[in-house]
Amino acid sequence: MNAAPPRVLTVAGSDSGGGAGIQADLKTMLALGVHGMSVVTAVTAQNSLGVQGAWELPVAAVRAQYRSVVDDIGVQAVKTGMLASAELVEAVAELLAATDAPVVVDPVGVSKHGDPLLAASALDSVRTRLLPVATVATPNLDEVTQLTGVRVESEAGLREAAEAVLAYGPRWALIKGGHLPGEAVDLLTDGSEEHWLRAPRYDNRHTHGTGCTLASAIAAHLAGGRTVPDAVAAAKEYVTGAIAAGFALGGGIGPVDHGWALRRGTPAA
Repeated sequence: MNAAPPRVLTVAGSDSGGGAGIQADLKTMLALGVHGMSVVTAVTAQNSLGVQGAWELPVAAVRAQYRSVVDDIGVQAVKTGMLASAELVEAVAELLAATDAPVVVDPVGVSKHGDPLLAASALDSVRTRLLPVATVATPNLDEVTQLTGVRVESEAGLREAAEAVLAYGPRWALIKGGHLPGEAVDLLTDGSEEHWLRAPRYDNRHTHGTGCTLASAIAAHLAGGRTVPDAVAAAKEYVTGAIAAGFALGGGIGPVDHGWALRRGTPAA
């Protein structure tokens, strides 16, 4: 009998176009050699042009999915994405607090196309309930502003952004500087040590799903026993390759290629 691989649970919304959300999460987990499981929090009608509709699931349905998976199969890491409402944020935070596994929180606020994926009334719940249970929080610059009011205009502002996010209680903050000009630079810090992660910027507009993919890759590596800095560095390498291989799909922004390393015959880091 084969031993089961590490198990990772994504708690997020469904992207019908397959580029982001739980679809991206599960593809990432497969590519990185872990067993992916899912708790669906919302269903979106979504394609390369944007989000045409979104419907959140009842809290009872989300809680039942989570308990079903965790109580029987168990998890080595959990990743959260689209949580939609204050009620769902608070229910998921309560479940996470009682789970003995690292948690990667991607505080999803808007889609790549600018469509809102989190109710404004849920922001305080993210700050006070969800971020405190996070092992790593992975906001992009728009989400930093949404959560803390801090606006980052240059690389020099990433440290202030990290301090503002850490004030809400996550053990580590990964501030993603992908929206800044120049190379793609991120700052990972726990308030005492800092890790600056740099990668070339590829001239490729097909970047749908980058945030989901990065957070899922971090969770996959944490489940495999890596430290937070090692997991984040390996995840950054994986998502950089996925961005470079992103492809056109439909009439808008295409997805990153979650299977880029598999197609080249070389396993991802």
